Amino acid sequence: MLDTLDAAAVRRWCAGGLIALRHHQGEIDGLNVYPVPDGDTGTNMVLTLTSAQQALAMDLDTLPEDGHTPHGHALRLMARGALLGARGNSGVILSQILRGFADALADVSPVGGRELARALRHAATAAYAAVARPVEGTLLSVVAAAATAAEQADTDDLRTVVRAAAGEAARALARTPEQLPALARAGVVDAGGRGLCLLLDALVEVVTGESPPRPAPLTRAVRPPLTAVRETGSEEYAYEVQFLLDADHEAVSRMRETLDALGDSLVIVGDGAESHGTWNVHVHVNDVGAAIEAGVVAGRPYRISVTRFADQAPPAPRPGPATDGRAAVVVAAGAGIAELFAGEGATVVPGNPSTGELLDAVRATAAARVVVLPNDPNTQAVASAAAKEAHALGVKVSVVPTRSPVQALAALAVRDPQRRFEDDVIAMAEAAGACRYAEVCRASREALTVAGPCRPGDVLALVEGEVHLIGADLVDTCVAVVDRMLGGGGELVTLLTGEDAPDGLAEAVRAHVARRWPFVEVQAYPGGQPHYPLLVGVE
Repeated sequence: MLDTLDAAAVRRWCAGGLIALRHHQGEIDGLNVYPVPDGDTGTNMVLTLTSAQQALAMDLDTLPEDGHTPHGHALRLMARGALLGARGNSGVILSQILRGFADALADVSPVGGRELARALRHAATAAYAAVARPVEGTLLSVVAAAATAAEQADTDDLRTVVRAAAGEAARALARTPEQLPALARAGVVDAGGRGLCLLLDALVEVVTGESPPRPAPLTRAVRPPLTAVRETGSEEYAYEVQFLLDADHEAVSRMRETLDALGDSLVIVGDGAESHGTWNVHVHVNDVGAAIEAGVVAGRPYRISVTRFADQAPPAPRPGPATDGRAAVVVAAGAGIAELFAGEGATVVPGNPSTGELLDAVRATAAARVVVLPNDPNTQAVASAAAKEAHALGVKVSVVPTRSPVQALAALAVRDPQRRFEDDVIAMAEAAGACRYAEVCRASREALTVAGPCRPGDVLALVEGEVHLIGADLVDTCVAVVDRMLGGGGELVTLLTGEDAPDGLAEAVRAHVARRWPFVEVQAYPGGQPHYPLLVGVE
């Protein structure tokens, strides 16, 4: 049992929390408001905390040089790692909760009950600040309830406070369906809140030595791995090595010479610090060990990634150069969609990126002004976090809040380098907002939607994120949702067929539109996106 939170306890908390999240990853992924097969909150929280643990693991237990306490130093490493690895809204909010902890406890020693309560309040405040429009009945409600319970405990006893916070978090989680009707209709509690409860349980275990009972995890489907492609460089080198590095300028200069002799496509960019800073290192090599060793000699490498090109998908077309100092970074899930965006001169990032991956893409454009199109509501928070990081490096980034690839296509179509950058961003946002979008998929489970009850295998048509139609036949449902959207007006229909779309789906929809809506133009492309056989845009 602990009377105070030290650096070793922080490390055990991170490791224990990650084990718990992995154990319940499938369960949390299944806590999806809509019965569509793309729930990934558990996966995103696991990936975010994995990045936090990697940041801690690469630290060699040296004393902090920034004047912070050892436990404050560990918390800052954990928060920074979580930020760079954050995926989805849940990941970004989790990273801000950890940042709130770190900010509150960096210079505080010892950390007793009241100090931890203040840290939880800082964490809750940071979490709410990370969301443009906070909604109760979510992860936010759970962390706020935990903070309130910790404050009301009103004691310096650390064990009492962590038990109170974890217990009230669990009760707040159970109340989330009462606060958010969408959760009540789906018959689930909030997924992000469930993840936070597991992290607080892990903290209780570290502080008290008590192991809370954990049910066996639900069986989960295997998710396809993310892939990367060779964007530059010679075919002579088989591996891509990337890592973040904390080091001074002189050591980085020596490492640059070493890596340049080992391979090609060497890119090293820093965060602008005058002396000891953070660097993003990218190189293609055959000797992976030598490349990583060069980083170890130079400083403290972390978030190390090694990709074997032979295992990856064929490359999409590369974007053209940003001749006017501007660039666009677009998130795309699907080879066909990626090809469309690359053809528009955009830098393409695979679906569900982390903050660090989007930041890397922004840096790689070498442009001073960049627009980011996230194409998914769950990626918008990640894009905003990457934009803030980029601003700190002197790059002006604007996020156009596209929620579907069809909106991004509309936005890119109106880009004009002759306009002021700010005016161009406004025009892109207006074009995206004028494009209504729909998604068609099959239900993954029973649920009660606003369109009525559905069963596994039913065809669902979602318009602007809300279930509007439930059908039995895929083609009939696709045709029906296009009719419903065109009933509100429209001159152009864009169809993106998914990787599981049956042959002839786009042609059937196109033929129907030609008969029913003869003055409407239809553009159809193979998108290759997972989960959704058809994405529809109407302008």
